[in-house]
Amino acid sequence: MLKKLILPFILAALLAFPSVSFADAVVGDTIITLGENLTPKQKEDLLSEMNAPEGSQQITVSNQEEHKYLGDYIPKATIGTKAISSSAITIEKKGSGLEVKTNNINWVTDEMYLNALMTAGVKDATIYVTAPFEVSGTAALTGLLKAYEITSDKAIPEEVKQVANEELVTTAKLGDKVGEENASALMAKIKDEIAQNGVPETDADLRALIEKCAKDLNITLTEEQLNSLIDLFNKMKDINIDWNQVGDQLDKAKDKISNFLNSEEGQSFLQQVKEFFIALWNAIISFFTGGK
Repeated sequence: MLKKLILPFILAALLAFPSVSFADAVVGDTIITLGENLTPKQKEDLLSEMNAPEGSQQITVSNQEEHKYLGDYIPKATIGTKAISSSAITIEKKGSGLEVKTNNINWVTDEMYLNALMTAGVKDATIYVTAPFEVSGTAALTGLLKAYEITSDKAIPEEVKQVANEELVTTAKLGDKVGEENASALMAKIKDEIAQNGVPETDADLRALIEKCAKDLNITLTEEQLNSLIDLFNKMKDINIDWNQVGDQLDKAKDKISNFLNSEEGQSFLQQVKEFFIALWNAIISFFTGGK
């Protein structure tokens, strides 16, 4: 449940994407992105799963587009030869923050989508990413970039899109080594520190910040991983990210998690977790005592 409650990003150059205008989009409007290689039946099933409103805007994403926008950061084998993953992005009221849920996505996690989305300034939307079977999720990412540009009717600079894509891939690769949740938590913590205290002026300051955040989360980084993060955040400095907005979106995510845990549903969830571990402990005791 907690994986669903995270934050924001998205982008695309005006010349790269269709010039369809959706500037008049209002709260509740939904844009659907569909992988080009879905069968008619798969497409029908996904539209039903996403509760796509009748007459909603639909965008098709091709495998060629995936390679064009992610090919510099992801091995061709990871992207694959077919565009399958699809998504729905629903506009929410101002100040509501960003929320993501995924299904059948095995490489890009909820947090990775949103940490990357945060970099480009996406906000106030609910996103659902899915596929008819397990896939990497890269087609959906490409589709979300296109969909958000149509929704906001803004041309986002190409260099911003490139950095956001690089962030997602850097986080995913780091997740392969330190764990997906640890990698996403580290990215969020670094951003939170920058939002609160400002952008480090030198590489030495940035290195110290990253090392501190990793230590606070009990994450051990190799020199290669550390240098990769320094390079990534230096690129973020160059594209003038609105860190105040990033910090605001992080706070909204924290509020959503807190509100969930304090809700009746959240308390029920915690009670179920407690009962599970009690039952597990009793089972272990029973095993070692022969059931006595």
